[in-house]
Amino acid sequence: MKSRSRPVALVTGASSGIGTETAYGLARRGHHVVVVGRNPDRTREVAQRILTDGGSAEHCSADFSSLAQVARVALEFEAKHSRLDVLVNNAGLWHPERQLSGDGYEDTFAVNHLAAFLLTRLLERVLTDTRDSRVVTVSSRLHIKPSGFDFGDVMSEHAYEGRYVYAKSKLANVLFSNQLARRLKARGVTSNSVHPGSVVTNVVRDSRLLSWGAKLPLPGLISAREGALPSLFVATSPSLSGVTGCYFAAGPGDTAQAHVPSKAALDVRAATHLWELSDSLVARFL
Repeated sequence: MKSRSRPVALVTGASSGIGTETAYGLARRGHHVVVVGRNPDRTREVAQRILTDGGSAEHCSADFSSLAQVARVALEFEAKHSRLDVLVNNAGLWHPERQLSGDGYEDTFAVNHLAAFLLTRLLERVLTDTRDSRVVTVSSRLHIKPSGFDFGDVMSEHAYEGRYVYAKSKLANVLFSNQLARRLKARGVTSNSVHPGSVVTNVVRDSRLLSWGAKLPLPGLISAREGALPSLFVATSPSLSGVTGCYFAAGPGDTAQAHVPSKAALDVRAATHLWELSDSLVARFL
């Protein structure tokens, strides 16, 4: 049975951190939430807590290092739902040393960008069939670090440095979000990117030092719940109906405000090139 009276949201990377808090927040705002996460037990626990608190949720575990698993998430979603009001592309990671995904791509780029790109492309039909649907892609202020997207070393094979590669993937997030906005504006879908703030979460799980630091109340860091507020505002605020192609960061209270991203993030030619490249890299799953 596909009919559902309440709005439907899908949140990736929802088994911990900002993703978990985003899922809780959307459920509190009346959405049925599809909780997608890498860890099956934690993903199930998040969905169960939403149900226990009187909300509506289901869970789906998937490792976004595998594009086949990303495609499975989309297939399972469409089998159950005929609408998608909110898609939050939140899943992310970075590695201190270069690793390859299950498909042979550099893993930070694969998880942070290609997985979000593929999932959104596969869910495009249900998004466009849903009135006033929204796509929110979680980026980072670190997207400003690269002076431009390096198409000469997409898979970071030369002089790998984890923080820079992460920053490059976050630039890809904004480029993708902006290009999606241009492509789908006429079809009623809005696409915006957000900076969640300085939150240390499981995105650093492969760095022993930073994982240890994530457990400490370090100055300047905010909680995962606070970090989820920009995504929640952009995903649900009536004031942003029809607003698309913007980059948001935390505003006063529980709000978010539009900011001008880096010059590289506004490069339309780079965004078009990245879209075409990404399309070719995931083509066998489309």
